[in-house]
Amino acid sequence: MSQNTCNRRHALVTGSNSGIGRATVNALVGKGWHVFAGLHHADDAGDAYDENHVTTVTVDVTDEGHLDEAVRVLSQHLGDRGLDALVDNAGVGVAGPLEFVPLARLRTQLEINVTGQVAVTQRFLPLLRKATGRIVFISSIGDRMAMPFAGPLTSSKAALSMIAHSWRQELAPWGIGVTIIAPALVHTEAADKLQRDADEIVKSLPEAGRRLYGTTFSEMIRRAVKQEKGGSPPTAIADAVVRALLARRSPARVVVGKGGRMLSVLAMLPVPLLDALRRRLFRLPAPGSALEAR
Repeated sequence: MSQNTCNRRHALVTGSNSGIGRATVNALVGKGWHVFAGLHHADDAGDAYDENHVTTVTVDVTDEGHLDEAVRVLSQHLGDRGLDALVDNAGVGVAGPLEFVPLARLRTQLEINVTGQVAVTQRFLPLLRKATGRIVFISSIGDRMAMPFAGPLTSSKAALSMIAHSWRQELAPWGIGVTIIAPALVHTEAADKLQRDADEIVKSLPEAGRRLYGTTFSEMIRRAVKQEKGGSPPTAIADAVVRALLARRSPARVVVGKGGRMLSVLAMLPVPLLDALRRRLFRLPAPGSALEAR
């Protein structure tokens, strides 16, 4: 489909191999958009997409070569029309006791979830400016409420949200709307992956790490996975993305997904009370309880 024959609105969605990204691609196509599905790696994910209205592009947000090629592909298709929407969805999750999280894994977490999102947005802003497009960042309800053993992930989402807030103000003169979508409990393939990764993390901990955190970490992950499996489907988040892109004005922040309203209220509680609730929810040890075991 060339730039001369495609009269649809156009969006680029990163992290489209599965989950929220895949659901967003399909939701936008259903609303009449032509979507560039950014795939982190080559697999069979693109085979099921509507070949008439989806163009797959390889987009590893940490690879400058990938970004250069994606800009070339989109520019060739769009011509002077520009890009109507960018959905920054690509991301990974690193969990574990912060005392033993390998710094290389922490750097990877921040490089993908924060620096990578900035890199993608910088590259495609000229195309977005042509169409007075919109940007959606997929953050998390955790951007305002840190959870134990999720420090790398929640810190990256908090940083991403702050960047989005800054960009919203900086791009306002050009009419480019910026929205943060903050999912709460969502059931994707990531829930099963979290359990598998957690088991490997415990195995990889040094003996001291397993002794200090192994049982508590494993129990919390078990409970977190159970909650995620009872969460909203990825289509619920995809629908929120579509609504944000089609709204008369871009909303600044949208909380979506099961438990979102409750978690938003909890995030405003005094810290001691919130800590107590988290300990109860995840069966975390009480403050000072480990002193007796020394």
